[in-house]
Amino acid sequence: MKAGLAGICLLAMLVALPVAAQEATRGPDGRYRMVLPAKSPSKPKLTSAPVTPVAPTVQSDKPTYMSPAMPVADAPVPAGPTPDVIVPVTGGQIGGEAWQDGTFAFKAVPFARPPVGDLRWTPPQDMPAWQGVRFSKTSAPGCLQADYGWQTKISQASSEDCLYLEIRTPSLNHEAKKPVMVFFHGGANRAGAGEGTIYSDLGKRDVVIVTLQYRLGVFGFLSHPALTAEQNGASGNYALMDQIKALQWVKANIASFGGDPDNMTIFGHSAGGQDVGLMLASPLARGLFNKAIEESGTPQFGFAPRTLGQNETLGIKLAEQFSNDPADSAKALAHLRKAPAMALQQAGDRLDPPMEDTGFIWDQATIDGHVLPKSPAEIFRAGEGAKVPLIIGISARELMLADVSASLYGAIATRFGEDRGKALRFYKLDVDKTPKPDPVLGDVAMQLSTDIMLRCPADWMARQITAAGQQAWLYQLDIDADPKADVHHGSELSFVFNDRPKGVKADRWPRLMDYWVQFAKTSDPNRKGLDNWPHYGRKRRYIEFTGKGSQTEDDMRADICELLDRP
Repeated sequence: MKAGLAGICLLAMLVALPVAAQEATRGPDGRYRMVLPAKSPSKPKLTSAPVTPVAPTVQSDKPTYMSPAMPVADAPVPAGPTPDVIVPVTGGQIGGEAWQDGTFAFKAVPFARPPVGDLRWTPPQDMPAWQGVRFSKTSAPGCLQADYGWQTKISQASSEDCLYLEIRTPSLNHEAKKPVMVFFHGGANRAGAGEGTIYSDLGKRDVVIVTLQYRLGVFGFLSHPALTAEQNGASGNYALMDQIKALQWVKANIASFGGDPDNMTIFGHSAGGQDVGLMLASPLARGLFNKAIEESGTPQFGFAPRTLGQNETLGIKLAEQFSNDPADSAKALAHLRKAPAMALQQAGDRLDPPMEDTGFIWDQATIDGHVLPKSPAEIFRAGEGAKVPLIIGISARELMLADVSASLYGAIATRFGEDRGKALRFYKLDVDKTPKPDPVLGDVAMQLSTDIMLRCPADWMARQITAAGQQAWLYQLDIDADPKADVHHGSELSFVFNDRPKGVKADRWPRLMDYWVQFAKTSDPNRKGLDNWPHYGRKRRYIEFTGKGSQTEDDMRADICELLDRP
């Protein structure tokens, strides 16, 4: 069934560009907030950076797709403003700004060739070398996306030429070996941008912050029979390949920005959290990071995955709208590659995927046979995921699913099958059609939606990571930064990216940033001065961040989560 306002509201929070001391604007229904970037901090006088060797490009030992050839040339960079610092990287030199707080910022850093023209729907290619210094005072445009009302400026500026990073670092010493934190933005995999994160207070915590961008919506996830034939029997998941390409670039070059390539944490919110989970699942991402954090996002979001054939069917349906040739043919694909980008993106949003809530069309994992050789559930059950520690968690109230909103009993019947009676008893729907809402978890519809999509899948992931011999830390956040607001999808972003404001009591501001930074430094979120956070372990322990401080509990909603066996 088609998602209504819930799907749009999801997008209104997922981008959530987090920055301190910014006024939050409301989403379409007033429930979700976005935080937009501030202006750049002021700068001191010109600072010179030490020269370091250019690192080689990291190459995957996995087979690569063939793609249309483009000449590699040393293209001159047009004259522009003078950078404060210059850093050598693979392919050339990058200019940056020296900020007043002693950190350095780099914007519009290319990690791959622009995926335009004949490179639309191909794996990301190496960026050609360039002459001179690439330097931008402004962020690169976000990847091409439709306008959903709340991110009009991002959409208007968006472009298919979008594969860029932003970096903020406390040091340019090649031997500094600062922990590296790479952020995956949210946006339902069809909206959002990397701009803004480097301005946050997290950038002042003696870590290197990197944000990456990746193709969105139809450009990031479409499959088509002709693409599959062209690309060695697999197609789709180009967004995930972009993320892998970005991580390869970071690992190869981050030492020149003072970072430690052997101490990299990937973390993301919502769809970005899902994609972090898919990096844990994909064999192509092995060795590119050392730990992971999933904030309100899991590899499958509780949905069954799509097969390659099902995803190809979506591509055929799209081609029928843009070509008079057979929709599964190479000619139809050629027409798609020449079609107007925004028209394609908007048409992609109207496709009908095989899932309960089609508003999450690009959040349904696709088993393409290349990036994901099997479903994430199969990969993790077999202990074949990345062997790294994990922080994962959720807000006590997340997002309302369209099928749950349309029919509570129907959704339980569909989602739980033979176990629907147990589910009805758990939610007390067997004796009362309108049970009393829980003061923390919300009404039954919200509880059910959160359990299905995020709470139980997060617990599932912690359990699988633990079974594979790694440590996992699970959390539930019960409060929002706004004391007058209920906790919601994205509430954690304020606590991850912003220092506690003056006048706010410590109990009202969970120290997520401190836990995240400590985890990035040591692979364990615990340190002196922080409340103890036990790892998940056999007791299935988790920490709950409440309005009165934190507390530890066992077995998060175990009775219902036992019935939901997927990530």
